[in-house]
Formats: sequence, C-alpha cells, structure tokens
Amino acid sequence: MQSPAIILVRPQMGENIGAAARAMLNFGLDHMRIVDPRDGWPNERAVALASGAGRVLDGAMVRDTLGEVCADLNYVFATTARSRDLAKPVMTPERAMQHARALSAKGLKVGVMFGPERAGLETSDVIRADALISVPVNPEFASLNLAQCVLLTAYEWQRLDTDMPPEVLELAGARLAEGIEVERLLDRLVAALDARRFFWPDHKAESMRANLTNLFHRLPLTERDTRTLHGVVRHLAERDRSDD
Repeated sequence: MQSPAIILVRPQMGENIGAAARAMLNFGLDHMRIVDPRDGWPNERAVALASGAGRVLDGAMVRDTLGEVCADLNYVFATTARSRDLAKPVMTPERAMQHARALSAKGLKVGVMFGPERAGLETSDVIRADALISVPVNPEFASLNLAQCVLLTAYEWQRLDTDMPPEVLELAGARLAEGIEVERLLDRLVAALDARRFFWPDHKAESMRANLTNLFHRLPLTERDTRTLHGVVRHLAERDRSDD
C-alpha cells in the first residue's frame, strides 16, 4: 500500500517545511511534494529543522505548478479551515485517511494538499481536489500551523494501519483517472465550449470555467470515463462542423 503524498503548496518558510518533514516521518510518511516554495529549493532552514527526517526532503518532488505535482495522482484531498462555495465532500482527518487507505489498497495514488502558512489554499487550488479535510478545532481559535496540520493527517494514516475502512470504491476492474487525464479532458472540453461561445457573458467566463473544473475533479472519474468523454466531445465537435 502506497502512503499518501503530502503536498505543500507555495510554502513560505523553510522551517515549516522541515517541521512538516519531521511530522511525516514520525508516522511513517516519506513522500513529500512541494509547489513553488517562496524561498527556493533546496532550503538550508528546512534541512536544519528536519533533523533526522532529512531523507524526506532529499526525496521531495519540487515543481512550479500544482498541476505538475498532481498529474499522476488519482485522488486528492485539500485541507482548509474556511467554508467555501464549492460542492465537495468534507471529511475529518480520520475519515479522510480511512478513505485514502481504501483507495491505496486498490493501487491508486492519493495526495493531501496543504496551503501557504499565511492564508491557506486558494480557491483555484481547492477546485482541483476531490474532497476536503476540515479539522474540528475550537471555532474561536481555529488556526493551525503547517506542521501541526500535517501531523494530524499523518497520525490518522498511521493509526489506521491495522484497520480497513468500511467503504471501498468499487471500480469494476477500472481505475480512477490520474490528474493529468482529467486535465486533458477539461482542456479539450473547454476549447470546444469556447469555440461555441459557451463561456458568456465575458465577465462570468472565469467563474464558469472554475465551476466546470470543480465539477470534473469532484467526480470519481475512471480512466474509461475520460476516454468515453473524449469521444463525446470529439463527436459533438465534428457534428457542429458538419452543420455549419
């Protein structure tokens, strides 16, 4: 069973990256991915704070964009403390890691996103997630630092080491689509809709595209589903051209 990738999105301080690495290794996680770290990479402060968990940093994947980091993942959680106007499943860390274990047991790749220290994930990040993780903290003081949030998630993963979750997504021999497959389908669909002036009026186009992206990332699309939908988009585009 492959453990989830811990994805740090635009982290601001090397110390917090190092502390997150320690929290991960405390509970057996060693797969870190970093998106556009503010102070560049490698980072000496991260290494200093990681202490004995330096190997987590040594093996970290570092990329410029979230799309690159999530390209091979089948299911992604986003941690967020703010309520958002997005229709997505919301889970506690415990329930999320139950679901992550069920998916990993099927050979699927899972990731958990954590946002920048100052403001957390942006909506443009969250729409790429399949589900949200919300920690039931004191509403009068809901602030968690990056390493604390990573620690909670890693603890719940390790705690369930001998338990199996009650729900397993039945794929009937198929597999969940990877992030890059969903993105390619979205690119093709958006291009086809753009050609038909679907995103109108212009001032609403960006939010319409965001809603569409959120919809597709919320669905548990299989690889077979994406191939079928590619065929649907291609057929409709060809039919439009023949009608012109």
